[in-house]
Parts: sequence; structure tokens; C-alpha cells
Amino acid sequence: MGWSTREIAELAGTSLRAVRHYHEVGLLAEPERRSNGYKQYGVAHLVRVLRIKRLTDLGFSLSQIAEMGDTDDHPEQALRTLDAELGATIERLQRARVELGLILSKSAPTDMPPELAPVSDNPKLSAADRSLVVVMTRVFGPKGLQTFSDMLQKLPEDPTASAFDDLPADADERTRQEVAELLAPYARTLATENPGLRHANSDAPGGKQFAQRTVGKALVDLYNPAQIDVLVRMENLLSRADTP
Repeated sequence: MGWSTREIAELAGTSLRAVRHYHEVGLLAEPERRSNGYKQYGVAHLVRVLRIKRLTDLGFSLSQIAEMGDTDDHPEQALRTLDAELGATIERLQRARVELGLILSKSAPTDMPPELAPVSDNPKLSAADRSLVVVMTRVFGPKGLQTFSDMLQKLPEDPTASAFDDLPADADERTRQEVAELLAPYARTLATENPGLRHANSDAPGGKQFAQRTVGKALVDLYNPAQIDVLVRMENLLSRADTP
């Protein structure tokens, strides 16, 4: 005497719906029917359902199980492939846990990479500054990011920070020039103490020009026209000072 669909599902530790789905996708052969029309499953069906359940529990998809067929009791290559995939997944999850631990312990924003997490709560950085750093993390390579991280974690006091951060978009010519002249010495100090800034985009994955264009667009989006004008004036002041 065979088993009904519900009975074979219970024996295999799966659901009635799962057994029916195995029939629908062609993984499980249809059993003979009794005189009353009900399905009658045998041992071969139970073994097959147990095999399918075991493989799905291991992580195989139903399509992968279908490719294996029902005659290979030890699909070594498929098992080795799955083992490699699981190993990669475990490594990714372990890295994610390390990052989560750092984010939680530092109360850092989730858009900041681990190496720059300490920067996120730096009171010397405005919201626009932090957003700019986030953009930089997407275009600069490891060396460039390390250079910025080192600089941002030891930023000296900037007496002009509030003057620049609070500069209104309609600031007059004189105010813009004054802020630029105040900002230039601070920028020169940063450049002197962090010589690697000159080559920060040297290992940019997308190339130097792409990094420059992306950061340039971010600057325009994050800072108002008067602030952008001040940065341009500051660059001009520094360039003229460097000219013999």
C-alpha cells in the first residue's frame, strides 16, 4: 500500500504544496493513481522527495537540482561549486558584520566606508563636507582614500570655517574676496602637511579625469555659487603665490 500526497509530504518533512510544486516543475514523477483517483506514492518517490529537500536545504535551487537529474547520488562538481559559493558568501557576511560593528560602535552613517568612519562625527566638517567625502569614496582608489582619511582625522583648527560655511549665495564681491583671502593660508597649510593630496586621484579606478569631473559636479551641487566662487578665488591666490 502506498502513501497519499499528504502522507509523503509528512514523511519527507516538507509541505503538501512543495510536493505538488515538484510535480509542476518536473522534478518528481507523477505516481500511479488508486481506483478512487487518489495518488499512490511509493518508496522511490519518497527517496526522490528526500533528495530534493536535502539539496534545497544545502542551498541548491530547483533548476540546479533538475540539471543534476535523478540518477547521480553524488554530484561532486555541483557540490564543490556550491561549497565555493558558500565560502564566498560567508566571507562577505563576515566582512559585513565587521563593518556593522564599526558603524554601531562609532554611530557612523551607513554611506561611509569603514576606513573613514571616524571622520563622520568630526565637528569640523559641515554636512556638505561629509557628503563630498562620501562622493570621493566612490571615485578615489585606496591610496587616495587613505590620504584623505589621514588628513581629515588630523584637521587643524580652521578660523575661516564658519565664514565659508555661513556664506550666503548672494554674498557681495568684497565679502567673497575676503573669505578667499582668509581661506588661502589654511588651504596652503593642508597642502603642505599632506603632500599626497597632489596625487590623490592617481589610483582612481575610473581614471583621473572621471574623478575630477565627479568631484567637480559634487562641489557645484553641494555648495552655493558664492562658496564656489570663493574656492575659485582661493585657487587663483594660491596659484599666483606659487608663481616665481
